[in-house]
Amino acid sequence: MPDQTSEPTTPQLYLQRDQPDGVPPLALTGERTLPDVPEENYWYQRHLIVYEWIRERVGGLKVIDMACGEGYGSSVLAGQAAEVVGVDANPAAHEHARLRYSSPTVRFARDLVETFAEPADAVVFLQTIEHVQNPDEILERFKALTADSGAPAVYVSTPNVLTLAPEGAEKSGNPWHVKEYRPEEFHALCAAHFSSVEVYGLFHARKLAVHEFAIKKLRWDDVHKGLRLTKPFYNWFTPAISVADFTLTADRPLERALDFVAVCRP
Repeated sequence: MPDQTSEPTTPQLYLQRDQPDGVPPLALTGERTLPDVPEENYWYQRHLIVYEWIRERVGGLKVIDMACGEGYGSSVLAGQAAEVVGVDANPAAHEHARLRYSSPTVRFARDLVETFAEPADAVVFLQTIEHVQNPDEILERFKALTADSGAPAVYVSTPNVLTLAPEGAEKSGNPWHVKEYRPEEFHALCAAHFSSVEVYGLFHARKLAVHEFAIKKLRWDDVHKGLRLTKPFYNWFTPAISVADFTLTADRPLERALDFVAVCRP
């Protein structure tokens, strides 16, 4: 996606700020989003709203947060879920999550998405299916993990290649992504494994919607560069973004969505 919220940066220069005592900060590499990095706040809030939306749908359930990364999402889900297990194979991310977020209802397992075997009522797999070589195998595994639940659900999100990549390109420049999906491709992938698939789109709202309009219609990028305001503007604007600046809905064209969120049931 063209950078709409900050100047281009080199992610590895940034470390999480203000971590609790004894919790090692993680470095921003572009592989996963992180809280507590002001320059990353747009992407963090863009992911956080989806975790919060799912949280309201998993009350009283056991949830597996696959590829949980830093762990913040597992902690969010635990606000309503009976039990959350955050699964990630990266040793640094696992150790950080274990130290920062473990609680009576949250624990973390260092394991691969392909091999973690605990059954659950719901599986959450956000912004990761575009990273994998074997999406069909993984979705079948998630279906099997939730097979014994009375109300199984698998939540999967991914960016929209139509708004992430340059126009006409098959993929963005993100080196961690294997395959980026169009709306019909993503729906077909999920529908090949689940009989019920609802796909929602994530869009800009409030000040991000105004900012998007200014870029597209008023050439704001050229204006702030010409006035030499780019750095001061984004130093203020990016940290000020919140979940309220996004909306998740099924009532707008998916071709224009930033991300897709699928709710999959057998």
